[in-house]
Amino acid sequence: MSTLEVTRRASLGVFGAVALGCAGMPGGAFALTRAAGGINVDVAPLRANALDPTAAWVAQIMPGALAQALVEAGRPGAPISVRIVYVILGPNTGNAGGPGGSTPDQMVGEVIVGGVAQPLRALTWYYPSALDQPMFERANYYRVLQLSRAFAQWAARGYSGT
Repeated sequence: MSTLEVTRRASLGVFGAVALGCAGMPGGAFALTRAAGGINVDVAPLRANALDPTAAWVAQIMPGALAQALVEAGRPGAPISVRIVYVILGPNTGNAGGPGGSTPDQMVGEVIVGGVAQPLRALTWYYPSALDQPMFERANYYRVLQLSRAFAQWAARGYSGT
């Protein structure tokens, strides 16, 4: 038996062990697929206000963020709908009055559970970097990612039955 075969077998064994470990954990990697069934994300108002790529990013990121937040809140698979109306990114240059020269970013929308809509606004802080300036679209994507995660955490904790 060659060294390559042993290495391949060992790596497959490790991968399988990690996969099984993740599947059994309450907040594991496979929990996202179980929770995604009852999640609805409406970005039509956002698309009218902010256009793409912002609306496309939110539509891509939010279902997974909500699924993970519901798993962490102990309600995997709970039905929840969100409507995102605005994503407000502060200036990329910073110095907007936030802590440590940061800029506030906001996501505004509503959470609909059981047919009842509740308004929700999530806030995160962006700390600009010199590297972000030439790659501002990538930086903005990560800002939207952080906002989506924050919005999902608040939605799962505050409006999903707790």
